[in-house]
Amino acid sequence: MTNPAPAPGTAPDPAAAAPPSDPRPLMGTAMDVVERLLVLVGPADLDAPTPCEGWDVRDLLGHLVAVTRRVAHIARGGRPADLPTVLESVPGGDWAAAWRAGRADLEAAWADDDLLARTVVHPAGEMPAAVAGTIYVQEFTVHAGDLAVALGRTDLLDEDLARRMLDVSTRFLPASPRGGPVPFGPVVEVPADAPAHVRLAAWLGRTAA
Repeated sequence: MTNPAPAPGTAPDPAAAAPPSDPRPLMGTAMDVVERLLVLVGPADLDAPTPCEGWDVRDLLGHLVAVTRRVAHIARGGRPADLPTVLESVPGGDWAAAWRAGRADLEAAWADDDLLARTVVHPAGEMPAAVAGTIYVQEFTVHAGDLAVALGRTDLLDEDLARRMLDVSTRFLPASPRGGPVPFGPVVEVPADAPAHVRLAAWLGRTAA
């Protein structure tokens, strides 16, 4: 059983999981979760609020599709700042089709095993591709939670994946300092028995409601 996120100011559990040397299987799992939620989004859902402050579902979808393109781009040697963080629209307003196209391109860009040993440029700086990929697994996992909350479908989340990313996050992202170069707010206190997606969001300084 995974330990709950440490209280603010405490050290992460040293037994927490290390980031995977090949994050691609977990990235696929995280994208599967996003996809099974995204295909449920209808026109009436687009203006619904999400746990991402200031973002409605349309904004969140625009970000998720943009992230697939950024993850593919950095694998090919590009810089994330070359591409937007949020897309305002996609052809025909078909977010599911745009997501699938972005995902297919991402998977093609990450298909080369040699990539994992190379250095890529992440928004946080240059780092091994395996590390950058793990950070993006975390991002997809957290935003899947955001979308699930917005749609009222948290039953579709993969709590085992959220636990895995919580283990990694509590080991490698300290509780303090936060802010400035560390783009996360203070750890949010949540019950120790809260679902893993709630505890993951809390460790990243956010609420999942």
